[in-house]
Amino acid sequence: MPEKRCAACGVPIVGRTDKKFCSDQCRSTYNNGLNSDCNKYIRNVNNALRRNRRILDALNPGGKIKVNGSRLKEEGFDFRYHTATYKTRDGVMYYYCYDQGYLPMDKNYYLLVTRLEFQY
Repeated sequence: MPEKRCAACGVPIVGRTDKKFCSDQCRSTYNNGLNSDCNKYIRNVNNALRRNRRILDALNPGGKIKVNGSRLKEEGFDFRYHTATYKTRDGVMYYYCYDQGYLPMDKNYYLLVTRLEFQY
């Protein structure tokens, strides 16, 4: 039977027959290499979502408030990213970043809301 080698560095593996890596470091290096292509984009999107949620949460401590869109932009809010939408029976569209949401209104104003069913 041929000698089994580490999938990351090629060193012969000693131990269990189903072992694929010689060490935890090689396992991490191998898996990080597999995921590195898509990680940058995903990391940037997740960072934008977290930033958006933090901004909405900071501007809306009471659960419902009206703010100017320029204030959101000043804080670094990115309107391209949200985690969910909610359309009311009247066709009004709310956008959410996790539990923090906003409703575009007239004259560049936004109604900030919090979805209570997401809070623990």
